[in-house]
Amino acid sequence: MKQSMETFDVVVVGGGPAGATAAHDLAQLGRSVLLLDRAGRIKPCGGAIPPRLIKDFAIPDELLVARARSARMISPSDSRVDIPIENGFVGMVDRDQFDEWLRERAAASGAERRSGLFDRIERDADGTAIVHYHARDKHNHGDGVPTAVRARSIVGADGARSAVARQEVEGAERTKYVFAYHEIVRAPAEKPPGYDDTRCDVYYRGTLSPDFYGWVFPHGDTLSIGTGSADKGFSLRNATGSLREVAGLANTETLRREGAPIPMKPLPRWDNGRDVVLAGDAAGVVAPASGEGIYYAMAGGRLAAEAVDQLLSTGKASALKLARKRFMKDHGTVFLVLGIMQRFWYSTDKRRERFVKICEDRDVQQLTFESYMNKKLTRRSPMAHVRIFFKDMSHLLGLARV
Repeated sequence: MKQSMETFDVVVVGGGPAGATAAHDLAQLGRSVLLLDRAGRIKPCGGAIPPRLIKDFAIPDELLVARARSARMISPSDSRVDIPIENGFVGMVDRDQFDEWLRERAAASGAERRSGLFDRIERDADGTAIVHYHARDKHNHGDGVPTAVRARSIVGADGARSAVARQEVEGAERTKYVFAYHEIVRAPAEKPPGYDDTRCDVYYRGTLSPDFYGWVFPHGDTLSIGTGSADKGFSLRNATGSLREVAGLANTETLRREGAPIPMKPLPRWDNGRDVVLAGDAAGVVAPASGEGIYYAMAGGRLAAEAVDQLLSTGKASALKLARKRFMKDHGTVFLVLGIMQRFWYSTDKRRERFVKICEDRDVQQLTFESYMNKKLTRRSPMAHVRIFFKDMSHLLGLARV
């Protein structure tokens, strides 16, 4: 059986940005890679990618369906703060096209693509992992054909509630999630008042989300309109309908609806101490407060690939721990700050009102966008941080005028 079964250096389970990136990088390093993707699944996502991602991962211009040059923050009382993106833009992608391009790039680099649904991991007599899955193709719409391959290592990039993580990584089952929902609608032929297809609108209002925000993001010929919440009793679909009414987009054509669980914070462990490492939503790398996940998924996928390559080169399972260690060194502080910010500022409409008011401040705008665009907390202007601290304190204490 061992001789007749295919063997790969790496099986990557999941073909989203994290898995596709890991498969691409490992194939380029000369590893034999199977990229196993569950076809037909699109994650609800605003589709924003910062310049750092475009540069680091060589994303071509043709994948950008729009370029956002400003953001509008909208408070519960409908106060509006427009924040220009100076000397640049945020790229907007359609996840259907973007994810497929990433998978195709991985295949062009040498990874073998297959469509299938992951089932389980077993062990051969010598301890090598056997990955079981149900193979599917365009002619097979049922449960699929039971198939198995041997893998010297595995990258679990199969999203939130990852089956790989639940089977192989201790503590993964205790992860908490929020739920995100959006509707992709056709851009209106007749633009409603104030409509701007180069602006991302963010609504902070309890009726649209009790603990997150609602968004209207331009995608060229389409728009992503959605919201999210950890409150299981809150109707995201009704809230999205209300958001469409508020934005003047209630009668636009709906092209598709998508919903998915989103992890609330990075898992405490990303590997099984043997041959499995997690990446992307499976590892819990979605930024609090902003909900941004694409950059962090791809960064995590790259770090997972580096860790796996080191494992395969040295035989040392401890190499797998480097993925999480390096990620948290680069981004852990940002995640901590954003988590605190979300828990405090998004908790009541009174606080949301003050939060949007703070966003009027030029120091806040500049430092926030520099950190977002470059993916690290900027330290360029210490006095700006001091000014922001005292302004935040005045809002926290209720001394600032709203």
